[in-house]
Amino acid sequence: MSEPRRPRIPTIDLEPWLSGGPEARAAIARTVDDALRTAGFLLVTGHGVDPSLRARIRAAARSFFTLPVDVKQLYAAKVGGRGWLGPGAEANGYAEGTETPPDLKESLTFATHEPFDDPVVNAEWYAPNVWPAEVPELQALCEEYLGKMAELEKQLLALLGEALGLAPDFFSRHMDHPTYGFNINWYPGRDVVGEPQPGQFRIGPHTDFGTVTILDRQAGKGGLQVWTDEGGWEDAPHDPDAFTINLGDLMARWTGDRWRSGRHRVLPPPAELPAEELMSLVYFGECTPGTRVESVPAPVGRVAYEPVDSHVYLREKLDSITVG
Repeated sequence: MSEPRRPRIPTIDLEPWLSGGPEARAAIARTVDDALRTAGFLLVTGHGVDPSLRARIRAAARSFFTLPVDVKQLYAAKVGGRGWLGPGAEANGYAEGTETPPDLKESLTFATHEPFDDPVVNAEWYAPNVWPAEVPELQALCEEYLGKMAELEKQLLALLGEALGLAPDFFSRHMDHPTYGFNINWYPGRDVVGEPQPGQFRIGPHTDFGTVTILDRQAGKGGLQVWTDEGGWEDAPHDPDAFTINLGDLMARWTGDRWRSGRHRVLPPPAELPAEELMSLVYFGECTPGTRVESVPAPVGRVAYEPVDSHVYLREKLDSITVG
């Protein structure tokens, strides 16, 4: 009898990785390597992040998103900035050359609150976070969450290093002062956004731009889909206790395309559930500005990309999805 096929997007329990012996850790590393070659996605459990914290962030953020537009406009920001991205601000499909109408979402976007020493880097990549005065509890909740995301990212980066047979700090040593980002994405229903235009999504098809994305998502008919070579577009598996992990373009370049930058999209609000509302918490792991991303050589890597400055690449991508 043939062995049962592994799921294309497996669930990894981090507990054995953190506390298990060499054999358990090696088995997890092999599973991770296999999954990231085919889809660029994983689910992870055993991360230790309290689900009630995620629920409290969602409740606070919803209090903001349901405010009148003229109040939210006080916090309006551009893509890559800090504050509120309103309807029509982004079209993520543009980044891969897919012409779509603007994405059907709103976002609150925050990032590192630690300034950089270099004034040039500071001017481009650091701006103080803008916390809505109408929802005073949001700042403490998000800062607690971001601290937990930074720790989880370190664990994941060590796992990725071992999965490639490299040093555990191969990636993490380039992230001592990262420009991580955090988006709270609100996907309201058709009762708010109206009838979607042809080819319009909550988020259009794209790959993320940086290293590792940690996503806390909700299941829904108009939810996340991922692209795999074997299955094309598929609904992403969902476990309310798990984080969805996907790699971005810089990590794919770093591994010489051994691993995939996970292509994904978020479907429009469904006609059969016009009031469906979802909210995602999205942590974008990034490098320290000025990091030189150079492909790992063969036999680990498959393609030798030209080295890039991590933040020159990120700026080009952020500009590409800005509408208007």
